[in-house]
Amino acid sequence: MPSGAGSSLRIAVVGASSLRGKELKQVLEDRAFPANDTILLDESVMAGTLTEAAGEPTFIRALEEDSFEGSHFAFFAGSHFDAERNWPVAQRAGATVIDLTGAVSDSGRAGMWIPSLDRMLPPQRASGANGATHPSPHFSPPTPVVIACTLAAGLGKFSPQRLVVMFFPPVSERDQAGIEELESQTASLLSFRPIEQAVFDAQVAFNLLLGYGEGSKPRLEDVRAGIARDAVCYLAGRAPVPAIQLVQAPVFYGYAFAAYAEFAEPQPPEGLEAALADLGVRFTPPGGGAPTNISVAGESEIHIGRIEPDPTIRSGMWLWGAADNLRLAATNAVRIAEELLRGSELK
Repeated sequence: MPSGAGSSLRIAVVGASSLRGKELKQVLEDRAFPANDTILLDESVMAGTLTEAAGEPTFIRALEEDSFEGSHFAFFAGSHFDAERNWPVAQRAGATVIDLTGAVSDSGRAGMWIPSLDRMLPPQRASGANGATHPSPHFSPPTPVVIACTLAAGLGKFSPQRLVVMFFPPVSERDQAGIEELESQTASLLSFRPIEQAVFDAQVAFNLLLGYGEGSKPRLEDVRAGIARDAVCYLAGRAPVPAIQLVQAPVFYGYAFAAYAEFAEPQPPEGLEAALADLGVRFTPPGGGAPTNISVAGESEIHIGRIEPDPTIRSGMWLWGAADNLRLAATNAVRIAEELLRGSELK
């Protein structure tokens, strides 16, 4: 951390107008992150947009060469392109980069970090991080990676023979454009009008998809491969790697998932639940309903219903859960900054 962070802390949020950027700003405020100054940055077309930070009105600024001067943290929450182009600028300015887009991770320069798993799976440094003259960047992975790694870490102590996770991603993973396309498709289909397909190149409304149309980028199989790659990287042989599948659901927000774990011998659900609860997972109380995309809105944790045995496989167990895709990802990024601050205070 740069000197002086304890007395006057300045942070920059790149991609402040994106859904992820807006959620990040809200999490910073809700967790009372000790920043004295928050700079909101975005591409030039969004510059001048009136918003607020820490309860005060402010404007989104255009990204420029000197945008990161004096910043202690730079969060990248917008496009992969903006992060790829600007994170080295932020690092040279002395800011600690926390990337939510994956651009820094793709460069091989950032270590992935899930603070809630530190006790079981300590974060790994990126290659070449030792001896660097600038603060090491950090990659805060997306929600499905956090979920997959949490399940693997919590259930790993029981040595599952199989672990499978099927995710149902919401359209908000494609930012506001995905939201607007599902909304438009729904209205058009109900009115018997042709639908727009600019984002997904397929009908998402009233549908489940194992893949998008040929004109959609990224492809759903590419998203799946990225989640699997990041999970393998973070687990790094320290916990069982789950098999991962994605099915696009016609929902706006919230990552729902179904997981299956099979063990050599039957395991009591209470023990499995306790292991996951130790990692911050919240379980439905007895008599409560299973979590849904709606019930987890605004929640910062992974929510799971009661673990149930498979009716045909003696040692198989099923889990159903959900998480607010924007909130969980933003909270993980802010927790990284909090841990870095805590570490600097202990030195």
